[in-house]
Amino acid sequence: MNTLKKGFTVFSVVTMVALFSINTAFAWHHHESRAKNVIILVPDGCSQSIQTLARWYKLKDSGEKLALDDIQVGVVKHEMANSVITGSAAAATAFSTGYKTTVRFLSVGPRADDVLSTYEWPEDPDTFSYKPLATVMEGAKLKGKATGLISTSRFTHATPAAWACHSADRGNEHTDISEHMVYNEIDLIFGGGERNLVPLSAGGKRPDEEDLLQVLVDRGYDIARTEAEMNALTDLPVYGMFAWSHMDAEIDRPIYNPDEPSLADMTAKAIELLSQDRDGFILMVEGSEVDWAGHNNDPIYMVTDFIEFDEAVKVALDFAKADGETLVLAYPDHNTGGMDIGNRDYNGAYTHLTVEELVDPLMGMSVTAGALAAEIAAMPGGVTVPNIQTKTLELWNLNVSDEVAQEIIDLTGVQEGQDGYTISFDYALARVISKHYTAIGWTSHGHNAEDVPVWAYGPGAPRGLVDNTELAETVADVFGLNMERIQDRLFVNLDDAFGEWTLDETDPANPVAKLSGKFAEAELPCSKDLLTIKTTSGKTKTYNLEGVVVYAPNTGRVYVPRQAVRIMKLHGIG
Repeated sequence: MNTLKKGFTVFSVVTMVALFSINTAFAWHHHESRAKNVIILVPDGCSQSIQTLARWYKLKDSGEKLALDDIQVGVVKHEMANSVITGSAAAATAFSTGYKTTVRFLSVGPRADDVLSTYEWPEDPDTFSYKPLATVMEGAKLKGKATGLISTSRFTHATPAAWACHSADRGNEHTDISEHMVYNEIDLIFGGGERNLVPLSAGGKRPDEEDLLQVLVDRGYDIARTEAEMNALTDLPVYGMFAWSHMDAEIDRPIYNPDEPSLADMTAKAIELLSQDRDGFILMVEGSEVDWAGHNNDPIYMVTDFIEFDEAVKVALDFAKADGETLVLAYPDHNTGGMDIGNRDYNGAYTHLTVEELVDPLMGMSVTAGALAAEIAAMPGGVTVPNIQTKTLELWNLNVSDEVAQEIIDLTGVQEGQDGYTISFDYALARVISKHYTAIGWTSHGHNAEDVPVWAYGPGAPRGLVDNTELAETVADVFGLNMERIQDRLFVNLDDAFGEWTLDETDPANPVAKLSGKFAEAELPCSKDLLTIKTTSGKTKTYNLEGVVVYAPNTGRVYVPRQAVRIMKLHGIG
C-alpha cells in the first residue's frame, strides 16, 4: 500500500495469522461476485422526489440526464433500533456495521431501555449495548485496502464518522470521535471540520488540548486546505481540511468560498490517489448538505446539491466502467423534509403543471435560503418587509408581496411540534416562499420514514427491497470479509480477557486503561491505537495497534484489539 509505514513495533506473526483468517473467511452471505474496490455515495436526507425534481431541472438547464437514472436497482428500508424514523448516526451505523442502533449512536450497540417492539437483539443486551461494532471500512483496512472518507460537512459529522469511530454520542466531534478517526489511520479524508483537530488554546475545539493536526503530520500525512493544494497531492496518506467547520453549499461555494473544491472534484482526486493501492480501496462519499436543504425546506439548495452529488456519482461510474472491478453503491440514509412535487396551491390544478412552472422559479434563485437570509439580516434595519422584498428580488428573482414577507417574519421564532421546534428566519423564508411561489411541497423540517432509493453498478450489486444493514453485508460480501472474525479481532472486552485492570482518569479527557503483571505494566490510552509496556527492568516499548482502544463510559468497559491482549500476555500480564 501507499499508506504510512508505521514506526512502532508490531508482532508480524500475529498479524500474518490474523490477516490469513480475514482473507480466507466466508462473508455473511456468500456469493460468487467479488470486487477489488467499493465506492459508496450517500446523498444524505433525500428520497425519490428530489431525483425527479433534479431530472427536470437538469433537463431544462443543460439538456443532460442524471447519472443515477441508469443505475437504480431498488429501495432501502431504514428504521433504527428505537424509532421508525431514523437518525443519521444510527442509519450510518447500519450501513457501515450491519447492525441497528439508537439515535445519535455511532457504530456501537443500542441502549436497552427504549428499543422498538420489533427489534431483535443479536446477542444478550448486557453485552451488546454500547459495545463497539466493527465497520466494513475497518475490515477492508485489515485486508490491506486503502480507505477514504469524503463529506461536505465536518469530517466528524455522523455519516463519515460512523465508518471510523465508536461513540454513544454523535455530538462528541471534538473529543473521542475526531480522535478515533485520526488514530484509526484512514488513508484519505476530505471535508470540513479542521477545528476539531485543533486545541482550544489555539482557537480550535479540543478541550483535551491534543493537537491532532500535529499527530497527522508526525504520522506522515499531507494536509491540503484549498482546491489547488488538493490537486497537487500525489500520494497517501492525506487530509483535505477545506473549511474550519462545514463546507459551503454547492450553489453558494463559487460566491462565498471559491477555494473549496466541489464534491465531484474531491471524489475524482480521491479515486486517483486511492486507486494507486494494488490491493484495492473503499471510499465513502457523502453529499452532506442535501439533508440540510431538506431540513430547511429550501428547494434550490436541495436540487443543486443533489445535482452536484450526481456529478460525483458520474465520476465514480466512469472509473468503475473503465476498471471493471469496482462496485458503486449509492443510497440516501433517510428522507428529510418530505419534499414532493405538488403542493396545496395545486390541489385543483396539478394536471396542468408545466416544466416551466416547476423549474423556472428555482432557476431564478442564485443562492441558498441561508445565504439569502444572511444578506437580508445584514442590511440596515435587518429583517423587515422592504428588505425581504429587495433581496429576494435581487437574489431569487421573485417579487414578494407585503403579505408574504410579513408571513415570513411572523413564522420566524414560532415553536412547533412535540418538542417545541423553533423556526429560524432562513427556515421561515424557504418554507413560505416554497408555499407561495413554487410547486414544491414539504411535510416537515425533520426526517421521514419512507423507503429511499438504492442505486448500484458493478459486481455484487443488490436488487429489490433491502434493509440498510444489508448494504454493509453487501460490501463485506464482495470483499470476502468475515465480520464476526473482524469484530473479535478488533474489540476484546478487557473484563473478558483479564481478571483485573484499572481505568486511570487522572486526566478525565484522556483516560488510560492500566494492567499489571509480575514483570511488566501496560498502559492503553483510550481512543488511540497505542499500547505501552513498561518492564520492571526499566525498559519501555510502545506498540502501534491495528485498531483503536474504545472506552464505553455508559458501561465502564474498555475494548482493545486482540493483538494488544496477545502482546500483554507475552509480557506476563494477565
